[in-house]
Amino acid sequence: MHLPFWLCTGLLSPVLMAQALHTRRTTLRLPEADGARHGQWGHGAPSQRLLVIGESTAAGVGVEYQRQGLASQLALQIYQSRGVSVQWHTAGVNGARAGALINTANDLRIAPVDHIFISLGVNDTTGLTRRQAYYHQLLTLSHALKRHSPAARQYLLAVPPMHRFTALPSPLRQLLGWRARQLDEKQKQLARQNSGHLQHIHYPQLEDPALLAVDGYHPGALGYQTMARAVAAQLAD
Repeated sequence: MHLPFWLCTGLLSPVLMAQALHTRRTTLRLPEADGARHGQWGHGAPSQRLLVIGESTAAGVGVEYQRQGLASQLALQIYQSRGVSVQWHTAGVNGARAGALINTANDLRIAPVDHIFISLGVNDTTGLTRRQAYYHQLLTLSHALKRHSPAARQYLLAVPPMHRFTALPSPLRQLLGWRARQLDEKQKQLARQNSGHLQHIHYPQLEDPALLAVDGYHPGALGYQTMARAVAAQLAD
């Protein structure tokens, strides 16, 4: 248990609870993106396949169609940089925590892929998932994905920096940012301990309002393009 965090949370709990309830009531709720959850950039049989699995960013929340979302835009970046056809799939669930995605991974009905991008952490941050529980759930998720695609490289996208989410009020924003950094340290630990197939990926800067959806919280179309470029630049060859 991280005592300073829980002490601060306890002392500020009346304010935090009021702010959380107000945010829940007033924040615009956007749906998951519409359209097929798979596609391809390039012609012919795909040379590479990728999967994005995770919470709202994997589900394309913030854009109208899945082809504008993270999986499609990542595939586009790889296609453009490497000159190979890339097939993409997404298994995003808006509101999902790490533990819930284990079943999603076990139920995948697609061919093995070459790249797996795991986008998680916001809902485990707001839900105050304990750090060790988060670590073990991520480990179990990683094992399930490895069973599906034994040769795939897995990429853990950093937990978004919630202290920069200006749509959230203060001090709720700072406390959630603190917690997000704690969970991301667990992601880094997991990547270090499994460096043979797992890599931690830094989260891009998305403070520019032009990169955000109308809720001021999720990436918009330009935001997903920016994310995809930043993530693709960090991929292992």
